[in-house]
Amino acid sequence: MTNDALLTQLTRIADSLDRLAPPALPEPDLSQGTAFVWQAETNVLRPVPKVNYVDMSMLHGIDRVKDILLDNTLRFAKGLPANNALLWGARGMGKSSLVKASHALVNQQLDDALVLVEIHREDIPSLPELMQSLQKTERRCVLFCDDLSFDGDDDTYKSLKTVLDGGLEGRPANVIFYATSNRRHLMRRDMIENERATAVMPSEAIEEKVSLSDRFGLWLGFHSCSQDEYLEMIRGYIAHYNIPVSDDDMKKEAIEWTRTRGSRSGRVAWQFVQDLAGRTETPLD
Repeated sequence: MTNDALLTQLTRIADSLDRLAPPALPEPDLSQGTAFVWQAETNVLRPVPKVNYVDMSMLHGIDRVKDILLDNTLRFAKGLPANNALLWGARGMGKSSLVKASHALVNQQLDDALVLVEIHREDIPSLPELMQSLQKTERRCVLFCDDLSFDGDDDTYKSLKTVLDGGLEGRPANVIFYATSNRRHLMRRDMIENERATAVMPSEAIEEKVSLSDRFGLWLGFHSCSQDEYLEMIRGYIAHYNIPVSDDDMKKEAIEWTRTRGSRSGRVAWQFVQDLAGRTETPLD
């Protein structure tokens, strides 16, 4: 084969490989808003026209964690060092609401300086591509995954560990990761106990399973609320929306509502308020 023929053949091979290779991710267009949802199947950030926020003043019973997360988010938005955050604990106590409320409040103070990007649990394997895309923009981005947990033989957590903190490139300076979960270590207790019982080196197996949560510098615990805290949440909503009901009637009905649900939480309080607003013909706009 002559040199010209060989060069032609190599050129064809190179062109074929270029066509097989995935295209480079473009710089994301974040000018369309301050909140986006990552669509992994198309590598596209879809803008969210209206985010379902709850005003920070209506989040009761979580004052300490509220201050910590807000301060961490504000420092990050200003370009200062900040930590990844794991919000874990009782369901319905405002974990995801606090993330969204912090984003909204920081943007009120800093003129929309912060972008909130939601990634769904099932799209975690595409996290490296999303990180690569976000680091091409100068905007500060909070990457948010709601209800993050792992079950069975799911080893996605290994790639998440690397992306969050331990990889060669590390986390982009303009991206921080917030996650909510009902589990402190993001995995079922029986998964961890099974590793302890079956592994040749139990302590090493446990370290492998729980080290993911160590990638989060902030662990913010949410716990079931007391009856007083539950009623205070409802009073906050009633005052905000001007719902016409006496405090005595509200207490009686709200306590009865918890008996039908078998629990007290911020979510249960909001569901009661929705029912109360409907019965009193009060709009919640």
